[in-house]
Amino acid sequence: MTVFPPIKAGASLRLLPWLILLLTLGMTWFVWDHESRSTRKALRAEFDFALRESVSSIEQRMAAYEQMLRGVQGLLVTTGLHNRSAFQDYVKTLQLDANFSGIEAIGIAPRVLLQDKAAHEAAMRRLGSVAYAIHPESQNEVMAPVIQREPYIAPNRAPLGLDLWDDPVRRLAMEKARDSGMAAITGKVQLAIDAPIQKAPSFIMYLPVFAHNQPHETLAQRRANLIGWVYAAFHMSDFMASLYGKQSAGLALAIYDDVVPDPSALLYRSVDAASTVGTTVSNPLSAKDYMVVAGHNWTLTLSTLSEFENRFGRDASSVIAIAGVGLSLTLAWLAWVLVTGRARALRWAAEMTEELRHMAQHDTLTHLPNRALFSDRLSQELARAQRHGDHCAVIFLDLDNFKPVNDRFGHAVGDHLLRQVAQRLQASMRAVDTVGRLGGDEFVVLMAELRETDAVIGLAEMIRAALRQPFVVEGQTLTISCSMGIAVYPQDGNDELSLTKNADAAMYRAKGSGGDHVRLSEPDR
Repeated sequence: MTVFPPIKAGASLRLLPWLILLLTLGMTWFVWDHESRSTRKALRAEFDFALRESVSSIEQRMAAYEQMLRGVQGLLVTTGLHNRSAFQDYVKTLQLDANFSGIEAIGIAPRVLLQDKAAHEAAMRRLGSVAYAIHPESQNEVMAPVIQREPYIAPNRAPLGLDLWDDPVRRLAMEKARDSGMAAITGKVQLAIDAPIQKAPSFIMYLPVFAHNQPHETLAQRRANLIGWVYAAFHMSDFMASLYGKQSAGLALAIYDDVVPDPSALLYRSVDAASTVGTTVSNPLSAKDYMVVAGHNWTLTLSTLSEFENRFGRDASSVIAIAGVGLSLTLAWLAWVLVTGRARALRWAAEMTEELRHMAQHDTLTHLPNRALFSDRLSQELARAQRHGDHCAVIFLDLDNFKPVNDRFGHAVGDHLLRQVAQRLQASMRAVDTVGRLGGDEFVVLMAELRETDAVIGLAEMIRAALRQPFVVEGQTLTISCSMGIAVYPQDGNDELSLTKNADAAMYRAKGSGGDHVRLSEPDR
């Protein structure tokens, strides 16, 4: 066996541990910065989803109430405003407590001219309302007294005859409903059925009722043939409690009347928001969204609390920083000890450097390429396809029904599910293809060296079929699906930005179609 003489460490060799220390600390900082940015981006994506979900829930619920009120409108057009028993029976069939729990009362208000006031009051008394009178007393040319309010239970047994037209806030919404023929809601009001000290922020939705078989296509016809309004009254807190779905914990939600978030215009504040008034949350995410609800403006504000960041901001940057610094110091110390065996030390340093490089370019959960590495491979593939006059494709993929898995079984199960999804995606790829994870439940696929563009549809359908198969995670059988958007080079874009943008837009169209769909890019849409 040949024995090599020891190598004497020179001055330049003594610098090696310091160089290793600087290099590994630099790599540690890079990985730490990347992880911090990725975590913040994932947290932002979850927050944006919660904001969209809150707005969508409000819009869907308001549409359901409007549709219900249109049914009442249709009844009154055919039976008349004074058919009390028909209106009462119809409201009973709606089962408000079970199906429309946010509604406090449904009522009828006919249009009464000043000259007809006495005759109207006399007719109402003959119908059984012995003490009926329009109030408050006024000489308005037009009045809109409440003649029936259902369900007829306390506090809806308050005296009838309240002139809604006398209140400027209510009148504005009634005028909007009359002139548009559509539903309109008031600004912030206090319901007449509430006790004066209750002061629960409320709003009212109105629909116009036009004379049977009379035209109301034009503004003049609608004003001439209006006979009254049907309305639904809401406490804002009950309306929010009736929304579809469950509000994510750790979010402070507030809704204001009109477009200025002034305290006097506050309609609703969530329990989380109310409990944090006057407190400070470090670096919260926040957003403001303006909604047009039945012809009226609402402002919605949303911000994160510590609970939300603890649930979704699983930041591993601290672990990376501690481990990276410890590893850097260890490597520098080993290099110093083994300076005479520099080849072995350099090999170990290279291996550790490669590990840090791998961490910087791959997702820590699934070990798939991250956004930076995927972007690099896409750039190389675009250059190759341009040289050879070839094609390639980008597929954006988003899991359907993943959030309920996290909510029901916890994030540990969700993480295991994401790892299994990554394995199935890799099993569906060719050797030249790349699948990466962008964050959360979003993945992206690069289909390289594409001779026939139809092949990308086949791959997408193969992926869709693979992910529809049940997953078994910690004894739980889980079923999900995915929505995919496809952009093909060069017809859907000739650079990285346009391809990814069009694929993302196609994916959102697939998501908007109910999920479990594949959509091709339509750049001209």
